[in-house]
Amino acid sequence: MTVESVKPQTPPRAASELCEPPLAGGGVPLLGHGWKMVRDPLAFMAGLRDHGDVVRLKLGPKTVYAVTAPELTGALALSTDFEIAGPLWESLEGLLGKEGVATANGPRHRRQRRTIQPAFRLDAIPGYGPIMEEEAHAVAERWKPGETIDCTSESFRIAVRIAARCLLRGAYMDERADRLCAALDTLFRGMYRRMVIPLGPLYNLPLPANRTFNRALADFHLLVDEIVAQRRASGQKPDDLLTALLEARDENGDPIGEQEIHDQVVAILTAGAETVASTIMWLLHVLAEHPEHADKVCAEVESVTGGRPVAFEDVRRLGHTNNVVVEAMRLRPAIWILTRRAVTDTSLGGYRIPAGSDIVYSPYAVQRDPKSYARHLEFDPDRWHPERVKDVPKHAMSPFGVGNRKCPSDHFSMAMLTLLTAALATTYRFEQVPGSNDATRVGITLHPHELLLRPVPRH
Repeated sequence: MTVESVKPQTPPRAASELCEPPLAGGGVPLLGHGWKMVRDPLAFMAGLRDHGDVVRLKLGPKTVYAVTAPELTGALALSTDFEIAGPLWESLEGLLGKEGVATANGPRHRRQRRTIQPAFRLDAIPGYGPIMEEEAHAVAERWKPGETIDCTSESFRIAVRIAARCLLRGAYMDERADRLCAALDTLFRGMYRRMVIPLGPLYNLPLPANRTFNRALADFHLLVDEIVAQRRASGQKPDDLLTALLEARDENGDPIGEQEIHDQVVAILTAGAETVASTIMWLLHVLAEHPEHADKVCAEVESVTGGRPVAFEDVRRLGHTNNVVVEAMRLRPAIWILTRRAVTDTSLGGYRIPAGSDIVYSPYAVQRDPKSYARHLEFDPDRWHPERVKDVPKHAMSPFGVGNRKCPSDHFSMAMLTLLTAALATTYRFEQVPGSNDATRVGITLHPHELLLRPVPRH
């Protein structure tokens, strides 16, 4: 899936012709629309398209602009009039810091992208193939027929092990995976609340929820310091992302600072643990809820491999399996909400956007928009066949982002997710067990509340 530049369809309007976007209804005193964002955020964001392509919201005392049309979310992501900032990134700063590639802007961001990009080049991905294969087949072997699989912990474990072994070359991550999973679960739920109800100093009070959040934050950052310190102490320099960071230089040719190294590792682990794990959970849900597509994946893999274990080099030939992954990400994107900030007086869709304004948009809402997709709520991997994909509007599907903020690990992640889906679907059928709750749990990312599956051997 490629992303092209957005070209204006009509000449830009003069400033005097611009108008203010409509205000969404349903706000309440003090909290504004924040209460709806807490109560049912997915439905709220999806419903904004009915009120216009750009809509004003009130989150606490702040006015925020919501962008709902795919062509405008693409323009927003590609325009230099907007930067990474706003409620989402402010809520994430305690976790991601201000010096990592996820939150940096301008020259710092460009330099950081150059530092990490070699690890994710297309010609570098096959080098990770043996690790991806080993981990995918290890999962299938570790799970036992008839046992109950806690998909949350297992998905985190898979994602962390692959990220660590490929990008940080650290077997020592095994012992820290449980700490990482527990800390991130607490942090992402807490940061979402802080984003939609920005109560500022109240989050510094010694309340139980704040203490729990702060303990998780401290443990996560301690974990990252341990990873960096252990690599330094080992004296080893494997060809991986952590070595690249430890040897990177800034604009003056000096080694980059410890805080930047720390924040970069945080960004790597966060992406590897939270967003990829969320996607793995939804893929397991797909295999259980859509056995007809699981069977089709199995048949495709066996036709490609002739019955041998699926390998990394098979991935490019697994068209339907890839489409299952893409369709799962369309309906359940890990990152369902994003924010930007206007750095100058500008416009979107003919509406005035003042400098300093925060803008929010939802990939979840855009990717389920009935104006963009026929049978928009139906799980239909075949919509990504070449003859049908041309019907999907530009920027109506962007699971890895757009422009210079596009996730650098898109090819890495797609290869890993396709290989994992193929390995699991050819080994097991899956069914939910009593006590499983596959309702969507909303935080900074989306994942099932508590998905419990039983694997049933295929052969």
